Amino acid sequence: MMSHYPIPATQQHLNHLEPETWKQVNRHLVAKAIVEFSHEQILQPILCDDVDIDSKYSDGNNWQAYALVSEDEKTRYRFLAYPMKLRHWHICESSIIRDCDGQPHDLDALSFMIDFKETLGIAQDKLPVYLDEISSTLYGAAYKRCHQLLTSRELLKAEYQQIEAAMTEGHPGFVANNGRIGFNVFDYESYTPETGSRFALVWLAVHRNQAHFASLSTLEYDGFIQRELGVQQVATYRAQLQGLGLEPAEYLFMPTHPWQWFNRLSIAFAADIAQRYIVYLGIGEDIYQAQQSIRTYFNHSDLEKCYVKTSLSILNMGFMRGLSPYYMAGTPAINEFLKALIEKDSFLRSKGFDILQEVASIGYTNRYYVAALKNDSPYKKMLSVLWRESPVKKLRQGDRLMTMASLLHRDREGVALLPLMIEQSGLTTGEWLSRYFDIFLVPIVHCFYAYELVFMPHGENLIMVMDEHNVPQRCIMKDIAEESAILDEDTDIPEYIARLKLKVPEDYKILGIFIDIFDGVFRHMSDILHSSGCCNEDIFWALVALSVKRYQHDKPVLVEKFCRYDFFVDSFKHSCLNRLQLKNNLQMVVLSDPAGSMTIAEDLPNPVARFRTMSIADLESYIK
Repeated sequence: MMSHYPIPATQQHLNHLEPETWKQVNRHLVAKAIVEFSHEQILQPILCDDVDIDSKYSDGNNWQAYALVSEDEKTRYRFLAYPMKLRHWHICESSIIRDCDGQPHDLDALSFMIDFKETLGIAQDKLPVYLDEISSTLYGAAYKRCHQLLTSRELLKAEYQQIEAAMTEGHPGFVANNGRIGFNVFDYESYTPETGSRFALVWLAVHRNQAHFASLSTLEYDGFIQRELGVQQVATYRAQLQGLGLEPAEYLFMPTHPWQWFNRLSIAFAADIAQRYIVYLGIGEDIYQAQQSIRTYFNHSDLEKCYVKTSLSILNMGFMRGLSPYYMAGTPAINEFLKALIEKDSFLRSKGFDILQEVASIGYTNRYYVAALKNDSPYKKMLSVLWRESPVKKLRQGDRLMTMASLLHRDREGVALLPLMIEQSGLTTGEWLSRYFDIFLVPIVHCFYAYELVFMPHGENLIMVMDEHNVPQRCIMKDIAEESAILDEDTDIPEYIARLKLKVPEDYKILGIFIDIFDGVFRHMSDILHSSGCCNEDIFWALVALSVKRYQHDKPVLVEKFCRYDFFVDSFKHSCLNRLQLKNNLQMVVLSDPAGSMTIAEDLPNPVARFRTMSIADLESYIK
């Protein structure tokens, strides 16, 4: 592994930065910015009557012409759109027109942010960083548009890792969602998910005085590390330490990302390296591929070996992507506790709901930063690793894996994958959605009502197990320890996993379903299905209501919880993701107090509230 970058003979690495592609990705990002900022009530489009609506828009939707005027009143954006539930906007991208001083200009996402910088409320010192993230998001979008050639139809039969690499949108809600601040163009080609690049990890020996190994109770360090590295490689690394006059038993072996080692650790941790608290061992033999979450890597050399997740000190979507050594110490125990809880629940077993356990971890503490900094800091999270079990081991005959983010995917021609999946399944749209809600929504709802257990169930965090016809079979939840919580203060859990229990206001508890699923996933799914003619949004939300009505009917023992946390409440708090990022794009959320970090807009009308009084039979009749 070279620690420097060769000077290229050509500009091939920048071929995607050309005028036509740049126009296309800017148009898409401006459209997304209008949709999401209007959804969060940051921007307020106004109706305008000076735009004729072409007859091609006579499709039964309430198309209207809208406008946004820049703060200096010199620039005007006009577009056609129609409103949907959850304050969502369906915008016709091709209709957006930008006039500057009365003259037409190409859409420019960076200029759009500057046009509304005061309205967006970005602090002056953070505005350049946000613009940097917008530029990086555009850079990535242009790369994807030029290099990702698999169509949505081809993805119907693609392998799991091909699908991972083919995802184009990043987070569906965040506008600046591919920052990766810290990567250069060579890093981008080597390490980002959308390139599908494969790379080896750097292995280090870290002294036990500064590092902590934790694992499931069924594992121990020596056996685990030999399985991950191989007996011969472990012996080689131990010999390296002995050659330096060091005692191997005093060290733990851990991987880190090559970028992290060459760009951050080798300099920021120079004192620890010089004093032999950290020893560079070399480049590992196994080859990995970055997942959508960018700091999690899938093992291509042995598909049943663990994912590896490491600290990666790049700024991406509101966080410096570190891993806390403190959190690592409790991670396997939390996973073991939740796995046992899920396995003993007969209802969850019947749905096939499962988690990918984070089976082992190592956290390294830099004593200098700990001594210097009282508060939480990315500098305390620069060297940690966790190992997560592979979903490949959970496959049965005929199963295939897909990221749930694929349900929101459109290819470079704008063709959505979800309608094609439903078409291939041989099921009606209603049958397919009912099956999907039954294996995804209903288990998450049950975890909440039965245990007040909440996850972060957005698309990238769910792995869907499909059959060969793309019919949903079951769901596997991942990213457990950092993004799960039990909200019932009376739940008795062991002290060593106490951080799993989180105190939040009563009316915030069910937001894990309303915001993360309704707003974060279903809002976009409904738009795709409605605009493609597969399923209008009234029927979509009726199917959501029906799946939960059936669940509640089968669980009378939880009726008090159903009343206490009303799934069919008229409205719910709107926790806004972009508002969070715009407020502080360096650290959006304090993990120990997520409720306190929320930025709230006007309540969202609940799209299933209208079905509260309808019986299951009435709902079934309505859907037909």
